[in-house]
Amino acid sequence: MNAPSLPDATRLPLSEARIADDVFRGMRQDNLARWPSGADVDFDEAVDLHKRLPLHKQLGWVMRKAVAERRCLTQPRGGFGTFEMQRALMVALDNEGLADIVPTTTDSYTRNEQWQLAQKGLEESETVGRSMLNGYPMVNYGVARARELIEAIDKPAIMLTGTTMPRLTSEIAFAGGYSGYLGSGIAYTTSYIKELSIEDGIRNYQYLDRLAAMYHEHGVELHRRQPGFLTGTNIPPSIAIITCVLDCLLAAAQGVKNYGVEMGETLHMVQDAAAVAACGELCQEYLAKKGHHGVFTPVTLLHWMSAWPQDEAQAAALISYGGTLAAISGAASVTTKSTHEAFGIPTPQANAEGLRMTRMAIYLARHIRLDGLAEFKREKELIGREVRAIIDRVLEMGDGDVAVGTVRAFEAGVLDIPWSPNRHCRSRVLPARDFDGYLRVLDPGLMPFPRDAMAIHEEALRKRAEREKVPFGPDLAVNSVYEISEPLGKLLPDQWE
Repeated sequence: MNAPSLPDATRLPLSEARIADDVFRGMRQDNLARWPSGADVDFDEAVDLHKRLPLHKQLGWVMRKAVAERRCLTQPRGGFGTFEMQRALMVALDNEGLADIVPTTTDSYTRNEQWQLAQKGLEESETVGRSMLNGYPMVNYGVARARELIEAIDKPAIMLTGTTMPRLTSEIAFAGGYSGYLGSGIAYTTSYIKELSIEDGIRNYQYLDRLAAMYHEHGVELHRRQPGFLTGTNIPPSIAIITCVLDCLLAAAQGVKNYGVEMGETLHMVQDAAAVAACGELCQEYLAKKGHHGVFTPVTLLHWMSAWPQDEAQAAALISYGGTLAAISGAASVTTKSTHEAFGIPTPQANAEGLRMTRMAIYLARHIRLDGLAEFKREKELIGREVRAIIDRVLEMGDGDVAVGTVRAFEAGVLDIPWSPNRHCRSRVLPARDFDGYLRVLDPGLMPFPRDAMAIHEEALRKRAEREKVPFGPDLAVNSVYEISEPLGKLLPDQWE
C-alpha cells in the first residue's frame, strides 16, 4: 500500500490560529486512512490507557516534578529495526542505564513516510536477526506493539522522530501510550529536509500540537518538546532560543500546555547556564505577550551536537562534562550520547554506559549554580537583547501572527539558521568560537541583531583570530565545527613549543 499525501486543495490560509474542531476531525480521518495501522487508533481508548498509567510513566507529570525538585533528568536516544530489538534496548536503557526517560527513535523511511520501504527493512531485519534500519518503524508495527513497549519499561517513553511529517507517527505513538513527542515545525524543517517549505513544516506540527491539546482537553497531559539543536552544528544560544520561542508560541496557539524546549550545549559553562535561564524566561515573556497563560516550558540541554572525537577517553570526558553543564545550568533534563558517537548507532550497553556517566556527573554538580556571577549576568542580558530584536521583528512582519511572520522572516533572511540544508533558509549566518570559548556570531547575514551586540561578538572573535594568527573570516567558523573532534595531542599538546 502506498502512503498517499494529505490533501491540500482545501487548505486554509496559513495562520497561528487553533485548528477548528470540525476541520481537525476531517484532517484526522484523512490522516489515519493513509496506512492500515491507522485504523487501530481509538482516541477514547487511548485516553483511558494514559489515565491508567502510573504517574511516574507520564512524562508531562515527570517533567513538572523534576522542575519542582530541581532535578536534571537523563534521556538517551535509541532505535532498532525490529520490535524485539527495540524492546530489549528500552529495557536496557531503563534498567542498566537508569534512564529517567526512555526513547524510541524512528528510522529514516518512517521519518519520510516511506512506509513500504520501512516494511521491507523491518522484514529483512527480522530475517537476518540484526537491524537493517536506523530506527524503529513505529507506523508499521502499530498501536498494539507500541503498547507492549510501554509495558516493558517502568519509565515514561518519548518519541524521537527527526521528522517534518509527524502526523501519523504521533497518532500511533500516543494511542500506544507514549506520553512525549519531540519535534517542531521550524527547527526540524530547517534541520533535516531540503525541499519542504517552512509553511508546510509549520502546518504539519500544528496537527501534532492540536492532537496533543485534544488529549489535554480530555484530561491527559502529554509532553511536547521542541528540538532546539537545529542543524547539529555550532548554534549560538540566541539563534537556538529564537527558534525555541517561536515554536513554543505556535504550539501554545494550538492549546499545548506542557511544552519543553531544547538547546545544544555550547560547552562553555557560563554561556550554557546563561542560555538555559534566558530561554526559560524568554519563552514565558513572549507567551504572556501573546496571551498564553499556564504553559509549562522546561528546558533541556543536549550533549555536544557537532563532530565527536574517535578516542573513547575523549568521548567519555565530553559525556561527563555534558552532564556537569546540564546540572549547573539548572536544565530539567539532558539528552545523552555514548562513546560510540563518532562511529554510528551505539550498542544498548554503550548507550546505557553513557547514561550512567552523565548521571554521576549530574550528581557531583547538582548543587552548583552560577546565578550570582557577573559574567553570567552579562551573557544572559546579551542573549536576551539579541533574541528580542529578532522575535519582535518576526511578529511585526506577520502583523502579530507567528506562523505568517516566521515564513516571511525566513524569506527575507531576518530568520536564518547556520548550515541549514533547507532551500527556503538562506543559511548566511555564520557562528564561531571566540577567544574565551563562547559561541559568537561571526557573520549575521541579514539577521537584524543589535549593532552593539555584534560589536561584542566581533571584538572577541578578532582576539581569537589574532591569537591563532589566522584571517578573521569563514575559516574561524569551519575550524570551530571540527575543533572538539580533533585528537587530544592537537587540542592540548603534552610537549612545550
